[in-house]
Amino acid sequence: MTIPSVFVDNLSHSYAGKLALDKVSLTIARGSSFALLGPNGAGKTTLISILCTLRKADSGTAEVDGIDVRRSPTAARKRIGVVFQDSSLDDRLSAYENLNFHGLVYGMPARDRRQRIGEMLALVELEDWRDAIVRSFSGGMRRRLEIARALLHNPAILFLDEPTVGLDAQTRERIWQYLDQLRRERELTVLTTTHYIEEVETADQVCIINNGVIVNQGSPAELKLAHGRSWIHVVPRDDTVRTAILARFPETRDLGSNRLAVPVAGDGFVDQFLASFGSQLSEMRLEQPSLESVFLALTGTELRDRAAGRRDAEQAAGRRAGRR
Repeated sequence: MTIPSVFVDNLSHSYAGKLALDKVSLTIARGSSFALLGPNGAGKTTLISILCTLRKADSGTAEVDGIDVRRSPTAARKRIGVVFQDSSLDDRLSAYENLNFHGLVYGMPARDRRQRIGEMLALVELEDWRDAIVRSFSGGMRRRLEIARALLHNPAILFLDEPTVGLDAQTRERIWQYLDQLRRERELTVLTTTHYIEEVETADQVCIINNGVIVNQGSPAELKLAHGRSWIHVVPRDDTVRTAILARFPETRDLGSNRLAVPVAGDGFVDQFLASFGSQLSEMRLEQPSLESVFLALTGTELRDRAAGRRDAEQAAGRRAGRR
């Protein structure tokens, strides 16, 4: 029997009396790409922290590569690499020094450290910046260096907690290319938490988590087939129009900030809706079946609104500037 990369059974955890994880159970196959999809506060980071031995669960079992993280945290840490949402690099050191220190912490012999540092810097295309101080790096370069650091000691599992927040689309694409290459070359398991729907479209499995509970799980294709549907996203001109839409279409989701999502019910529905309300809307867009629409159907909320996306990018840029 093949030991899974991650095994979680009936895991629960609370903060100040508030349940962050509620009897969560999941299994992640070795060498797979697994995505945890959910909004802020869903429990994603809490689960990652427990699996990384940074936090102890109140109850339940959590194993990485067959090792119980509560009973054998030191052994578990040797099997994992982690890239957190916020940078944890020492920006006063060079790229080489950051990686070398990581190797020392993990007890890697000097010869192995030198070889692996060279390999990892080449992988993330930072060879020319080997001796450059990290403070001078762009956000994308820092992220690539953090991935190199997380992989330096040859972990079996890589945890990525919102790894591309605040990065431009091109840099995000390059980072995923590196990770896909590693999964092809070795049996590396990648567990990702993210807001970005497009980053999980090619995952082997997507797990939707909300309010500490696993809502559904499956491949992107399976989730779309079972739960995907089209939605009309609208902004009514006034409360009278909003009330009329909610009354006529009871399955409409109220997204807040005067925004509604109306489920498309069969052929001709869009034309009928426009005939009734088209002139009374400030905004309208049609969303075809997607993982975003799956999340909306299963939870009644959007995964991430555009304003939040802009705020995250601005905050990330501010954090980087503050460290310079």
